[in-house]
Amino acid sequence: MKNSLTRRGFIRNAAVGSAVLTWLGARHAPQAFASETGKPALLGGTPVRQGGWSPWPTWRESWEPSVIKVLRSGKWFRGDGGHVAEFEAGYADLLGAKRCLATASGTTALLVSLHVMDVDAGDEVIVSPYTFIATYNAILINKALPVFADTDPATLTMDPASVESRITERTRAILPVHIYGMPCDMDPINAIARKHKLAVIEDACQAWLAEYKGRKCGTLGDLACFSFQNSKHIPSGEGGAVTGNSDELLDRCHAFHNVGRATGGFRGAKEYFTRGSNYRMQQFQAVILMQQFDKLVQETARRRENADYLSTHLKQIPGIQPARLPEDSRAVWHLYPFRYDADHFHGLARDKFLKALNAEGIPCSGGYHEQYFDGLLDEAINSRGFKRLFSAERLKTYRESFNELKGNRQVCATTVGLPQNLLLADRRDMDHIIEAVRKIQAHSAALAKAAG
Repeated sequence: MKNSLTRRGFIRNAAVGSAVLTWLGARHAPQAFASETGKPALLGGTPVRQGGWSPWPTWRESWEPSVIKVLRSGKWFRGDGGHVAEFEAGYADLLGAKRCLATASGTTALLVSLHVMDVDAGDEVIVSPYTFIATYNAILINKALPVFADTDPATLTMDPASVESRITERTRAILPVHIYGMPCDMDPINAIARKHKLAVIEDACQAWLAEYKGRKCGTLGDLACFSFQNSKHIPSGEGGAVTGNSDELLDRCHAFHNVGRATGGFRGAKEYFTRGSNYRMQQFQAVILMQQFDKLVQETARRRENADYLSTHLKQIPGIQPARLPEDSRAVWHLYPFRYDADHFHGLARDKFLKALNAEGIPCSGGYHEQYFDGLLDEAINSRGFKRLFSAERLKTYRESFNELKGNRQVCATTVGLPQNLLLADRRDMDHIIEAVRKIQAHSAALAKAAG
């Protein structure tokens, strides 16, 4: 089922209409769910929550002098000042990565990484289908096929058990996506990559400070990509980064993102220019981002605490199943997702559940849908370029493989996502979320009947 509300629009709309809520850190148990017996808002009752939620993004006046100083200097682009390099060093330190390269966006970070890991025309990249469309597009722009591993319904991330069967003689890389800031199970993915001599590029565009077995996402593959777009936890309007632990790879990334100029140990064929483009971050973006490091750390802790609280109580409601994380891992919750089973809600369809939850004052969406059926990939594989690069039989088999993604179909049909700014509210506001879900379940028969 395709959801017409985009993730970014959903986050933006959810944030409108209120000031930042005070963080009190209360640890009390859920309040009594008195409104479970009240009429649902969708049927004319009073919403559980009638106030707004924290706006996003947020700005602090204390950040302005540093930004204005850069703007007044006229030294805005990367080559005319040191702020971008300062950000790169700080962000690498925050993640525990050896190096960081700032880019113009998360998409350009993916483009840089795919190029440096030698993904070329006619290659194949194994990737998660449950992701923002930029992940698909970055592979297609390289004239490579995004070959989809299935999604594990329990984790909403790439199912490692589905990866190896997708490998062909043209496979060049695996691109796991830490969607919603939830780490993929990287150990088996990396083991498969080593076995088949494949590159691993993490799409960590929603996973700033997420952790997997004691290490941060962004340090678990050959290269990793981040986004600082306006909806992200550390935003600068646009912006991105590539991280990694290899000087050689990061030198190549730097050269490619800077129109092919020689960098560090990478000099290019003529010891100056090699292939490249302009994917540079600007100086004032770096200044905006650096001033948010402490804020990111503090708000990540807050989101985790509230997400843990929600998971503890929501999983007690029949038909609601929070996502499972890999062992010894911590998410950062760009969206807080759970799976919805209509059978425990008298057959109330998910779109009606979403409508009812929104009516109770709890912003929510259905997350991603089966985007590979939207026409984008049909357009690509029917283009002259792809027809030159791949046989008709391979493209036919590839297109048919979309129907095999049963786990992803299940995830797309049953997931409910809450925007990250809800997790920045007070503990009592988490009780409103729990209460609203309980209320809908208590009246699900009447809601289902009304919907019918």
